[in-house]
Amino acid sequence: MGKRRLIAIISAAVILAVVAVLVGWQLKILPWQKSSTELHVTAAGDYSSSKAAAGVLARIGEIKPDVHFALGDMSYGAKGTEQAWCDLVTSNAGRQLPFQLLAGNHESNGRNGDINQFAACLPNRLPGLVGTYARQYYVDVPEQDPIARFIMISPGIPFAEGDLDYSADSTRYQWTADAIDGARSASIPWVVVGMHTPCLTMGRYECEAGRAITDLMINKKVDLVLHGHEHLYQRSKQLTSGGDCTRIEPGAYSGDCVQDDGKNLSKGAGTVFATVGTGGVALRDIDEDDKEAPYFAAYSAKNASPSYGLLDLKFTEKSLTAEFVATTGDFKDDFTIGSAP
Repeated sequence: MGKRRLIAIISAAVILAVVAVLVGWQLKILPWQKSSTELHVTAAGDYSSSKAAAGVLARIGEIKPDVHFALGDMSYGAKGTEQAWCDLVTSNAGRQLPFQLLAGNHESNGRNGDINQFAACLPNRLPGLVGTYARQYYVDVPEQDPIARFIMISPGIPFAEGDLDYSADSTRYQWTADAIDGARSASIPWVVVGMHTPCLTMGRYECEAGRAITDLMINKKVDLVLHGHEHLYQRSKQLTSGGDCTRIEPGAYSGDCVQDDGKNLSKGAGTVFATVGTGGVALRDIDEDDKEAPYFAAYSAKNASPSYGLLDLKFTEKSLTAEFVATTGDFKDDFTIGSAP
């Protein structure tokens, strides 16, 4: 065999080996593109750059979900330091993880950083995203044969150009309704909506998300709605409307609007709201005597089993299993939403 031919064969072998490694690497870090029977997602909001925040981010890195959703309020730092916070995320959670952003009120208008700069250093990594990343978008995961549609919206958030309008029958309200209906029409098993501000809460805020968009979640029987904003964890019972419950009124309680107060819930029967503002910023108290308190099945706050952590979500076509994973503290919560056999 000639020397030139031998060199050519060796070169070709090296190239093939490199291609194989790159293909394997691509498949390894892009699980959200491949058809799968299972999907693993984590979510939390309200981080800061504290030791507690680093602990939450590190746990996300250890869990290695397919996707993480950050539910707003990132660094609580000065404008111009966005890259430093992004570095905190990637050094703890990993550089390959799709760390998907949704604006909170602390970075929406430049108060504690600029959402556009956060989105530049933690960009969208999910193919097929529809809408405006970090503000209003939806994405089906995985891209092929999706198990869930994640819809991220921004009611009650003050952007530099003004608040986004999610009032009844507004353009953004209708966009959200269409995104929910589109998932159902496409037979996507699960619909999850994320918005920074809650309406129902045992914390310090009023119904900042607005009644109209909250009613939409319940009337459409969205499986799970995720929030931040309140620096605590609270998980509602499965709520519904119809019959003797014409509408959930903020600041009041009606048992007719509770479909199920247990942990093993039926898919399609109602909506669960989970606020996960436990990403690292200082926790706040919860009001156990709040008039809306009977709507909630579990909670953790500064004055009630204080714990930082994240919500760990595991999806199959038939079930959604959720668990609060504490990184400090010993609070526990879990629930399952399942289809009938």
